[in-house]
Amino acid sequence: MKLETLVIHAGQHPDPVSGAVMTPIVLSSTFAQDGPGNHKGYDYSRSGNPTRNTLEACAAALEGAEHGFAFSSGCGATTTILHTLRPGDHVVCGDDVYGGTFRILDKVMKPMGLAATFVDMTDLARLEAAFRPETKLVWLETPSNPMLKVFDIEAVCALARARNVPVVVDNTFATPFAQQPLKLGATAVVHSTTKYLNGHSDVVGGLVMSSDAAFSERLRFLQNAIGAVPSPFDCFLVLRGLKTLAVRVQRHSENAMVLARWLEAHPDVARVYYPGLESHPQHAVVKKQMRVPGGMISFVLKAGGDGDTAARSQRFLSALKVFTCAESLGGVESLIELPAVMTHASIPAEIRAQLGIDDGLIRISVGIESVDDLRDDLSAAFETSRGA
Repeated sequence: MKLETLVIHAGQHPDPVSGAVMTPIVLSSTFAQDGPGNHKGYDYSRSGNPTRNTLEACAAALEGAEHGFAFSSGCGATTTILHTLRPGDHVVCGDDVYGGTFRILDKVMKPMGLAATFVDMTDLARLEAAFRPETKLVWLETPSNPMLKVFDIEAVCALARARNVPVVVDNTFATPFAQQPLKLGATAVVHSTTKYLNGHSDVVGGLVMSSDAAFSERLRFLQNAIGAVPSPFDCFLVLRGLKTLAVRVQRHSENAMVLARWLEAHPDVARVYYPGLESHPQHAVVKKQMRVPGGMISFVLKAGGDGDTAARSQRFLSALKVFTCAESLGGVESLIELPAVMTHASIPAEIRAQLGIDDGLIRISVGIESVDDLRDDLSAAFETSRGA
């Protein structure tokens, strides 16, 4: 089946008791056993739940994986994966990642003895030089957050495979509709379901999908032992959101392409970062590995009449009426944020400066509203924020 069909049907069957078409929400925390250890596949909801298992099966099908694991958040999924490693191990991570991922590696796992090197994986020579004998994992986001770099998944996986190092790809920005990293050689894929997979800004959750038997066995143990699992109701909401993933991501991408081209020609914009633009440094990789370029755009706002970029950025975001100034992304509504003081504030200022995450960098999650209304809203904010 094609992904457009899988999002609606994979792992989901009418309820055998009632015939309900939609997956029931099984809220029970415990399950009756016919005798000690003789149960029907479920004993305690942290270890397994029918609603959660349906979501896991559906998500696995979307990524072409054999196993799916649902978590209470994307950060919970990330932390559980990192617990497959041991003190003294080393992780090679993309230099441009979600601030929460950086915080987990640098502030949580580092004190526990896990080392990490952050490297620009658009330069394969730098990636190759970053490997150590103790390197046990490669982690990357593509497109990256918030600079929207695009890494060649197949090339990165080839370098890692030659060293027997597993690769985890955060596929949150792209979604399985745009790209499927497992088919390009990745060991596992991670998602924040909070974003596009749910798509309605009313759930916090995470997913991991893999076809690697040993990795999956270890992750299943850790999922149960650590316990960062989602509620059945949250699983139901993600399943409901998934049904429209294909049509939503298509519309997100179409709107984003229109806005990116318009922003690129706007006199108040210094630079636009969008994978769909021919000016994107990795546009050739985008065409090779992505079905659509996605709904995320970052751009650099020029300073206003007072020469103060930070002040103009604040005025710009405050002037918007259709876009909502908020963290997160991937919902049907358009969101806008200033990464330097919001999603990426946990990254040290000197590292943000190296990456280009300054007071003029603005990230937008393009929604599925009328693109004319979105463009008019941005245009008015440009005018209002110019200053003297």
